[in-house]
Amino acid sequence: MLIPDNNHTLKRETVGVAHIVFFVVAAAAPLTAVIGVTPAAFSLGNGAGVPGTFLLVGLLYAVFSAGFAAMNRFVSSAGGFYACVANGLGKPAGLAGALVSLATYNAIDVAVYGLFGFFAGDMVRSAGGPQISWIVYAAILSVTVYVTGKRSISFSGAVLGACMMAEILILAALGISILLSGGGPEGITAVPLAPHAIFSKGLGISLVFVVASFLGFEATAIFGEEARDPRRTVARATYVSVLLIAVFYAFVTWTITLYYGTADIVQTATDHATDLYFSAVNARLGVAAGIAMRALLITSVFACALSFHNTANRYLFALGREDVIWRKFAHTHPTHYSPYIAGRAQTMFVLGISALFWFAGADPYAVIFAWMSTFASIGILVLQIMVCLSVIVFFGRDPRDVGIYARLVAPATSLLGLGLCLVLMVMNLSLLSGSESYLINALPIIVAGLLVTGFLVATWMRQAHPKIYADLGRSLT
Repeated sequence: MLIPDNNHTLKRETVGVAHIVFFVVAAAAPLTAVIGVTPAAFSLGNGAGVPGTFLLVGLLYAVFSAGFAAMNRFVSSAGGFYACVANGLGKPAGLAGALVSLATYNAIDVAVYGLFGFFAGDMVRSAGGPQISWIVYAAILSVTVYVTGKRSISFSGAVLGACMMAEILILAALGISILLSGGGPEGITAVPLAPHAIFSKGLGISLVFVVASFLGFEATAIFGEEARDPRRTVARATYVSVLLIAVFYAFVTWTITLYYGTADIVQTATDHATDLYFSAVNARLGVAAGIAMRALLITSVFACALSFHNTANRYLFALGREDVIWRKFAHTHPTHYSPYIAGRAQTMFVLGISALFWFAGADPYAVIFAWMSTFASIGILVLQIMVCLSVIVFFGRDPRDVGIYARLVAPATSLLGLGLCLVLMVMNLSLLSGSESYLINALPIIVAGLLVTGFLVATWMRQAHPKIYADLGRSLT
């Protein structure tokens, strides 16, 4: 049964469109995604067509957002996708989706802990500092994220906003400087945005990497309970986030393609994947800017960890409020109204999993980050496909005066597009993860196992705990 007292309530009307956009874009981690993901898309995918691929995927998610935002007007909860699926496809499917969501967001946090440890250790060593194990930096990150996340959601939003702006400014400065200097060996050309470049050989591989760069925009719904005028705020934040990510990534990758030349970007990205952007920054903005970019890479990973920490917390909060898991997870801070007990548990869990990887001697970048982010990418796509189906079924029962585009055309179109992306991702797991391990090939099976487990638990709960079952996926709009 839902808990009515104030100790289990998130603070209403706290965040606006800007704060929620900060959470989403910070989760996308612009600097980390650009430096860490796009070189692989250039070298393994459609080369000069990568900038246009970002616009193509952005269009796909804009279409997805139409149905998602329409349903969110009637179904809103800190459970995000979980609430949508439960109210569309039924409570068993909703709980199945919730398990996948929890696993996905905790996996990406583990990935980010490994990435932070790798980057921080590399930066300290490069500055002449001591050799310290990556797990130490991961532990520092965990404490910092927990303390920040324990504060009010508006405080976290302000922190993320500052980090995000710093990332965007240095990448924008690089892009603008390239344009002002006349581009590159071929000048300034729109070829990277042309259809023949986008739909060239390797598009499927690029889609795998580009889609992974859009992780986290579910946050627009997750923070709906804490938003001012949530019905409008969530829709606006969703569209703004998708537009910002797509256009900005397209701009940055377009200008870096101009800098090296459309004919040479594939080979350059293959030979110089780790310093593709650093070399350009040093040449166009100076060595000091290159040093600043390396430092901002650390804050980018921190912002990503904080965003996903808050996302996972609210899933635990929503499930605790419904008595699906420990009720204490629904307890909020008396001053900040944050789900701090859920935050404490989530921090300990992620750090614990990271420690297990450390004990096993796993590489923080090649194994922890690559494997966990691959798992998260699969999980998110599965959830988004479930949401598309939920929108169709939900409005199929009652159109609620919603136009046919938002209730049927948009979700059906995005269902096909996301389904194709999922197939491509599963077919190219070794490229995305950088590993041929049998464990990587088992990731889709693990996701399927979580879905089946959630469905079976909900089915059992219907008989054993009918009151709890009745509240699964409860909308709070």
